[in-house]
Amino acid sequence: MNEFELIKNFCSHQTVHRTDVIIETGDDCAIVEVPVNQQLAITTDTLVAGVHFPLNTSAYDIGYKALAVNLSDLAAMGATPAWITMALTLPEIQENWLTDFAHGFFALATRSNVQLIGGDLTHGPLTITIQAQGFIPKGQAITRSGAKVGDLIYVTHTLGDAGLALAVLQNQIKIPTLYEEDILKRLNRPEPRLEVGEKLRQIANAAIDISDGLTGDLNHILKKSEVGAVIYVDELPLSEALRTCLPEEKAILLALGAGDDYELCFTIPKEREKLLQDAMKDCPCAYSCIGEVIATPGLSLQFKDGRKYHGDIKGYQHF
Repeated sequence: MNEFELIKNFCSHQTVHRTDVIIETGDDCAIVEVPVNQQLAITTDTLVAGVHFPLNTSAYDIGYKALAVNLSDLAAMGATPAWITMALTLPEIQENWLTDFAHGFFALATRSNVQLIGGDLTHGPLTITIQAQGFIPKGQAITRSGAKVGDLIYVTHTLGDAGLALAVLQNQIKIPTLYEEDILKRLNRPEPRLEVGEKLRQIANAAIDISDGLTGDLNHILKKSEVGAVIYVDELPLSEALRTCLPEEKAILLALGAGDDYELCFTIPKEREKLLQDAMKDCPCAYSCIGEVIATPGLSLQFKDGRKYHGDIKGYQHF
């Protein structure tokens, strides 16, 4: 099977065909129609085998996650996803692997109503680069630079589960079998919080998705907004698996610094708490208040009773 046959076979798994796509795969460029009074949001991420996912990760999970991490960026800014392009580098042609990869990729694409409109296929070490595009009503994008002193800081769902899964895969820890499937899913198939992101428009002052660890990613908001924050570590949302399998200190450490959770961290003014509650009442995603924005620069980690937290938080570093 040559390059063009591979591409045709891969795209045959796609079920989403949006009416705003004028020209899709098969031409030198794709052409799309941006809705009236909407602004275009564009993001890109690269996943490298052995760096961003273990080498023995299933092709289905790689396909799913490659798309999920990009959609998560759109969610953090309140964007509605629409189109994606992909550059796929393969060490060799394995039709079964590529079929499983496509199934994972398009399972999430279908659920998120996004269409693959172009890309590139080449030979080399396994690498997946995806560019995702979406749209936001004019003036409603949620950025990292909008946090204000007095804002409450929230996160979605639970934190640290992906870090626990990675520790399991690296044989650093054993956990009861009943938790394994859910924990590994948190690492391999993160849920982009697209619905939450859309609901946060005109409610949140700032937001970011948690890819490199809560403390590292929250610091991006603090620096961009020129503010500081207090995080109460005993308010961090921890899953039953994390609370059961690890001592409190280690569980908190993973929640603060492990990364790969792809949950949203966002800030809102205190007077918008009711707006947030009303917006989220029909949303299945849980959310928790974990701290507040302060004027003093930097990030202070402490317990609700005032004790300082002194854990050694690494966070993910690309280099």
